Order: sequence, then C-alpha cells, then structure tokens
Amino acid sequence: MPGQTPERLSARRILALVADPDTFAELPPPARQSGPDGPLGWQGYDASRARAAERTGEEESVVVGTAHVEGTAAVLIAFEFGFLGGSLGERTGDRLEAAYVHARAHRLPVVPLVATGGSRMQEGMLALSQLQRVARQSALTREAGLPQIAVLRDPTTGGGWATLGAGADVILALPGAQVGFAGSRVRPPDADPAAFTAEAQLAAGAVDAVVPLAELRTVLGLWLRLLTAPATDPADPPAALDATGLPDTGLPDTGLPTTGLPATGLPATGWEAVRRARAPRRPRAQAYLDAYFTRRVALVGDRCGGADPDGMLCGFGERNGRTIAFAAQTGAATRPAGYRTAARLIRLADRLDIPVLTLVDTPGAANDADAERQGAGAAIAELFGEVAAARMPITTLVIGEGGSGGALALAAPGNTWATPDSYFSVIAPELAAAILKRPPEEVEATADQLRIRPQDLVELGVVRGIVTPLP
Repeated sequence: MPGQTPERLSARRILALVADPDTFAELPPPARQSGPDGPLGWQGYDASRARAAERTGEEESVVVGTAHVEGTAAVLIAFEFGFLGGSLGERTGDRLEAAYVHARAHRLPVVPLVATGGSRMQEGMLALSQLQRVARQSALTREAGLPQIAVLRDPTTGGGWATLGAGADVILALPGAQVGFAGSRVRPPDADPAAFTAEAQLAAGAVDAVVPLAELRTVLGLWLRLLTAPATDPADPPAALDATGLPDTGLPDTGLPTTGLPATGLPATGWEAVRRARAPRRPRAQAYLDAYFTRRVALVGDRCGGADPDGMLCGFGERNGRTIAFAAQTGAATRPAGYRTAARLIRLADRLDIPVLTLVDTPGAANDADAERQGAGAAIAELFGEVAAARMPITTLVIGEGGSGGALALAAPGNTWATPDSYFSVIAPELAAAILKRPPEEVEATADQLRIRPQDLVELGVVRGIVTPLP
C-alpha cells in the first residue's frame, strides 16, 4: 500500500514465486577477467563485492535463466537488490546481454523482475554505458517480434527503470514499490515521495497494472500467454447487443427520449439514429468486450504522462483460444492520452503479429483547452498513422456515436462495420446546423441530410455492413 515499505524479496525468492515449480534453469554467466578492485581500481571494491556475495549467496546483482510461468516459457531476469543495491556493472551487463541473446535464439519472451538503485559508481562510466548495451539488446529483441514484460519491484530507479523497466512493452508493478528515475537520495528535498510510487506511475500512464504479489504469477502468466498466442485470422466483428439486462451506463442523460426505440431494426431517420446512439442504456464497450472475449488484460497509459481510462479501453483478449488486441472508445469524448494509448496498442499488436479489433463510440475528440495543451491534434494524427501503416488486419465496429475525425481515427479503412443503434457523421447534427446558421428546429432535418444512418453508411461505402444480434 502507498506509504508502506513493501517487502524486498531476494532474486531467488521472486523467481520461486513467479516460475512454475521446478522449471527455472539458470543460464551460465559469461566469463570476464578484471583487475584488482575492478576496472577503475576503486579501493575496496573487491571487498565490497565479497561481502555482498557472502550476504546474498549471489556472485552478481542479477540472476538470469529460463522458466515456465503458468505454462508459458520465458527468459527471467531477477535483480538481487541485496548485492550492492542491485546496481549495474560490466558483469551485470554481460549477464543481461546473454539473457536477451538466449531469448532471441530460442524465440522466448523476456521478463525483467527489476529491483535496482541504478549504475555502479565503483565502475564509473563503464557501468553507466551498460544502459546503452541493455537498450541495444532490448531493441534487437523488439525487432525480433518478442514481447518484453517488466515487473517493477522495490525499488526500481535510475537507469534500470529507464531501460529494462520503462522500455518494456508491458509494465507491471508490485504495490507500494518505489519507482522513478530519481532515487530517494538524489531527489530535491521538497519532492513529494508519493509521486515516486507504482501507484503514481499507474495514474500517470507509465505502468499498466499494480499487481499484488500473491497474484503476480497468475497475472504475468496470462500476459505471457496472450502475447505469445496470436489469432491467425482477422478479428470478426462482434454481434450486435441490445439493452436487455444491461445496467444504466451512468452517462449523463442527453435529454433525448429513449423509450420506444427498437432494439434491433434500422432507424427510420437520421435523428432517430442519433437518439438511439445516445440512449443511456445502449450497450457500451464494456458489454461488447465482455461478450467477445473469454478473458482479457488491459494496456493502460500513453507512456507520455497520461491515461484516459474513462474514454479508451485498450488491451489483449482471448477469443477461441487465441489472442486479439482491442482498442475501444467508451462513449465519452476521447482525450489525447486515449489516442496515444490506442496508437501504442496497435504498434505493439502489429509487432507481435496480433490482429486488432477497434470499437468506435465517441461524440468526438475532447476539445477543451487542456486537450489542446496535451497535443490533441498530434495524438489523433499519430493514431491515424498507426492504423494506416498496420500490417496486421484491423476490424472496426461502430457501436454508438461516430463523431467526426475523433471517431474516424480508430476506424479501419475498408473493414468497418456498424450496429443498428449507431451513426457515423462528419459532424454532430447540432453543430452542423449551428455552422450553417440554421435554427434549432432544423437539426433533425440536417441529420437526415448528413446521411448518417447505418444503412446510409453501407450505401455510401463507408461501412461494409450492419451486424445483427446472435440468434
């Protein structure tokens, strides 16, 4: 919990908690010759290493090997914080490089279990340069299409956080872990310690989940399974859902009448399409994801200091035993962090050969001053670019409002479908009428002119078809 110091587990203990029983096999450490007291001749360094080895039973600050986690094979890198604060030196770099090379040779995902204070001062710049070495190995592994899932323990600071931790595809953290580039002894004296926690990093979009230690093997195993078992075919569009048995979404009432709206058949007018898409009890992304996937995990945050959990749901789910990635708007205005998170999701799925499902449902992009300061235009442009450049197939279903470019950015060109209670428009009918200087009573007629009904979109070639409920 925040404010409490979490237990600092040894490397062997965390490996025992994460790996399936009797599956961990340590990789032999590469040999390295060094002069007295290390490469800098730092007086007393050999003695410090000897005391650390006696205290921990380890010869270096990392233990690396292969294991199964809930049945999925992986390369595990466990830091031993008791060995000189889990710091990185040349021999640490040797072991890390060997782990990544082994992972690529055997097509295995990499799981760094990080607990480090940074680079080893007794080796000076030679220690710091190990970060470049690690970054290179991580980049090569990324190019090879292998996932990297980091687990942040206490503490994860300095270069270890800025390479093995923050450089991973997915980042999990233990509750209360100290996480930040600046360690506790080098921060400004007035720095808020709460900002340097796993929970704060989650809120800032830098961590995907804070996972209790008792659940770590299960959660990590699910992530490994999903990221290594891609579906071989494009995602099929979900069947349409109706509001039967669904709770109220809690979204603000639009003031529009919602009674008497058919659950399935097509809207007779453009304005009826708008009313149905805005109905508070209309099925939203959460209901569609629950019906489509047997289990799923969430990818959270844009890695740029922001998250949009209320506007965009991203992650990976299991369907028919294989993995499909998803990015789903929730019916709210989408914020810049939401678009960047979706772009991150599509990049990762594309690299891991995982097809993508997107659900469009937004009145549009957030248009307040904060959204502009957070780079709304650039974030939307980034998502447009990732969708356009994706190698893996993307399937899109419009499940509610398709509000202008803020919705279109998530839509797959040539493979977008619609539900009967959705619409897609260049602009909301009310705003179109205002721009055209029409009185409010002409909004409904304007909706018809825009041709935004699902059947209009099929006729115009904007969507491929209209999905129906399962029998």
